[in-house]
Amino acid sequence: MEKTKNTHRILTIISLIVFITYFSCSSSDTDLSQEIEEVVIPVPEPEPDPVPEPEPEVIIDEDTGPYTTCNPEGENATRTSNDLPNPVNVGTIDDRSCYANYKEVEIDGLTWGIYNITAGSNNQDAPNTLQPRIERSLPVANSNVGSSVKFTGDFRILEVADAGSFGQDGTYIAQAKGQHTGGGGSADPAICLYRAHPVYGTGSKADKQVAFDIYAERILERGGSGSGREVVLLKRVNKNEITSFVLEVGFKVDPSDSSKKIHYCNAIIGGEAFNWNIPSPERGTQSKIRYGAYRVRGGRAQIRWANTTHERVQN
Repeated sequence: MEKTKNTHRILTIISLIVFITYFSCSSSDTDLSQEIEEVVIPVPEPEPDPVPEPEPEVIIDEDTGPYTTCNPEGENATRTSNDLPNPVNVGTIDDRSCYANYKEVEIDGLTWGIYNITAGSNNQDAPNTLQPRIERSLPVANSNVGSSVKFTGDFRILEVADAGSFGQDGTYIAQAKGQHTGGGGSADPAICLYRAHPVYGTGSKADKQVAFDIYAERILERGGSGSGREVVLLKRVNKNEITSFVLEVGFKVDPSDSSKKIHYCNAIIGGEAFNWNIPSPERGTQSKIRYGAYRVRGGRAQIRWANTTHERVQN
């Protein structure tokens, strides 16, 4: 009887061990089969702070906002009556605008001549004839070989004419002039004019002139009636950018034929050379240069000049 009890006890222990082992293995398998895959939910990056609009550049000598064509401070009895006593810019004033007279401003130790004109502001010539201008004329050189005139300066452009079409837009900042033999054309003809056209920005600056394309407007023939001029793009400058300018006009020997001469008109704008030979050099009788602000068929023009010099060589 005691032996039977022992046997029963041993069987019970074995059964218990088998049950525990099976349960342990079964539990482990269940845990593996029911393992939950970890799901990672990305956390969005915080929205960056919006980039603030840059503060508009303040140009202390710029006219802004609405304006009237003529103003009391822009009136002048004659074309030369309202120049400053000792202007920093060289040359004789030719003021045909009642918007504003020639003024000067010092910025960072440099004095600039101010040339502001508006459409319709020519109070010196007959209505609807010649364009408004405030320019400076310089001494004339003769047509002998070796004679020339040379103008140097720095300019800034703040605004130019906008009349709604390419042919009407733009303002001249300088020009080469000179009379000729054989008649035809103006009594004081322009030969090559340097014309600044507006370039508008984008977005919030879509209605703002942010840069200017500089064109050369060149005669096709001297005194030609209806022959027109060619307009050639030279370069682009930014608004208020200080840009160097050199213009030399004169006569030299034709290297291909020493019995002939060349009437040249060579400009250097912002360090880039733009050379051109004037047609029919044998007809040219003089070389001269004017600069400032000329022509505004729509809106307003604002040109600045500093560091101006003029040299004339007469042979």
